[in-house]
Amino acid sequence: MRRTLLLLLALTLSGGWLIAGAGSGLDREHVVSAGVPLDVVRPRADGPRPGVVVAHGFSGSARMMAPFGDSLAARGYVVALLDFAGHGANTEPLPDEAAGTDESTRALERDLDAAVAHLRSLPDVDPSRIGLVGHSMGAGAVTRYAAAHPDITATVAISLPGSSAASPQRPARLLTMAGALEFPGFREVATSVAAQRDDREARLVAGVEHITILYAPETHRATVSWLDEAFGGQPAGGTVPFPGRRLLGSALLVLAVLLGFHPLVAALSGSPASRSVRPGSAPSNSAPPGSTPPGSARAEPAAAPTRAGSTGRPLFAGWRWAAAIRVALIAGVAAGVGAVVARFLPTTRMPLAIAGYVTAYAAVTGALLLAYARWRPTPRETGTAPPGRWWLLAVVPYSVLGIGVPVHLGLTHALLAGSRWWLLVVVWAAFALLAYGAERISGGAPSSLLAVAGSFTVVLAAAAVAGLTHGFVTLVLVPLTGLLLWQVWWSAILNRFAAPAWLIAVTGSVVVTWPLLVTLPLTGG
Repeated sequence: MRRTLLLLLALTLSGGWLIAGAGSGLDREHVVSAGVPLDVVRPRADGPRPGVVVAHGFSGSARMMAPFGDSLAARGYVVALLDFAGHGANTEPLPDEAAGTDESTRALERDLDAAVAHLRSLPDVDPSRIGLVGHSMGAGAVTRYAAAHPDITATVAISLPGSSAASPQRPARLLTMAGALEFPGFREVATSVAAQRDDREARLVAGVEHITILYAPETHRATVSWLDEAFGGQPAGGTVPFPGRRLLGSALLVLAVLLGFHPLVAALSGSPASRSVRPGSAPSNSAPPGSTPPGSARAEPAAAPTRAGSTGRPLFAGWRWAAAIRVALIAGVAAGVGAVVARFLPTTRMPLAIAGYVTAYAAVTGALLLAYARWRPTPRETGTAPPGRWWLLAVVPYSVLGIGVPVHLGLTHALLAGSRWWLLVVVWAAFALLAYGAERISGGAPSSLLAVAGSFTVVLAAAAVAGLTHGFVTLVLVPLTGLLLWQVWWSAILNRFAAPAWLIAVTGSVVVTWPLLVTLPLTGG
C-alpha cells in the first residue's frame, strides 16, 4: 500500500507541476467583453505589439486552445482566446445544433468582432496589426472574418472544414494546415484553398488527426513562423514552448485517478483485497485435511469464500469470450433499434448539440438491455455485501472530480454553466440506464461489458454515417471509446468489492456524462 500511495503522490505532483508550469513567465487575465468570455495572454514587456485572436473548434473552448496562447505570447504577441456562443464559459446558446446556418455564422462573427475589438483596445496592442488563428469550426470563422475584413494582417486556418469560406480574392496571407491522419476532405480543402493565391500556403502535419494537431509542435512552429513573416519579423520573446505540456500533465492526473480507485474502494468497503481460498482447500496455517491438531477439536473443511468486501479473485477474472460474443450480438441489436428510435424522440430537441440524440440512443439501448436481462437473467456473483457498503457512495464525487479536474486543468473547460446543470440530470440518467442494463446482461463480466461498449460505439458510428445524427459524432468516437473503457475499469473494480449494480452504473456513467455535458455546445433548441 505504501508503494501505491507514493506512486499516486508522484503522479499527482508531476501532473500538477506540468500544468502549473505551462506558459510560465506570461501574464494572464480573464475578461468578458460584449458578453464574450476572453482569456488574454501577454508577454511581460512594454511597447505596442501585434495582437492575435485564437478561435476554437466545435465542442472546443478557449482552454483547449491555451497552448496557442503560450506559444504566441512567448513569441511576443498579445493573445485573446475566446469562447464562442454555447461553448466553454459562454452561456449564450449557439443558434443551431451543427453551427451550419447563416444565423450561426453571424453569431460566430459577432463573437470574433468582440474579441478583435477588445484586443485593439488594449494599450499594449498595435491596433493596425491583428492576426487570426482558428481550428475546425473556428478555422472557418476566422477565414470568413478575414475575408470580410481586409485590415486583418494574416490568418492561420487549422483543419478548415470547407472551402466556401475563402475565395481567390480574399483573404490574403492565409496559411492552411491539416493533419496527415485526418479525413481526406480536410487535406483536400487545405490544399485547394491555398492554391487560389500566391500569398497562401498549405502545410500537412505528419502523424496527427483532428484533435492531436492542436498539440503538435510542428503546428505551433508553423503558426508563429507564418505570423512572424506577415508582421515583418518576430516581435520579441523566445522559443516556442512544448505545446503538449498541459495535456501530458492532465494524463498523469488521470492515471493517478485510475490507479487510486482500487485502494479507495478497498478502504471504503472496510475489507482490503484478500487471497482466495479454493473450495475444499485448507488455510496455510491449518493442519492437513483429515488430521486434528493436538489439543484442539477436529478441524472443519474450509468453506468457499464469500464476496464480503472483496471477492479475492483477480481483477479481470472471468473473461468468458463465448458469453461476450453472445452479449455483443444482443447489444448490437438493442443499439440498432435504439439508434433508429432515438431519431424520433423529443430529446433530440434538447438545447445541447448532438447530446439529445446520443442521450436518447443510450436510454433506449439501456432499456432494451434491461428488458432482455429480466427475460433471460444472467447469473451474477453477488455474495454478501461489504461491511462499509454505504460508504462506497463516496466513489460518485470521486468520479466527478476524477474526470472534471484533470480535463479542466489540462484539456478544456469542464465546469457546468447555464442550463448544463439541469441537462446533467437527464444525460446522466440515460447513461446510468445504459450502464445498469450492461451490468445486468453481462453479470459484471469485464469481457461482456467490453462487448456492450464496442457494440454501442460501432452502432453510433453507423448512425452518423447513415445520417441519423450529425457527422461530428465520428470525430469524437476515439475519446468516447476511451471513456467507455474507463467505465469498464470502474465496473471491474467495484464488482470485485461486491458493489451493487446500481452504484456501479451511477458511478461509471459519470465518466461519460460529464465530458459530454461540458464540451458539447449549448444551442437555441
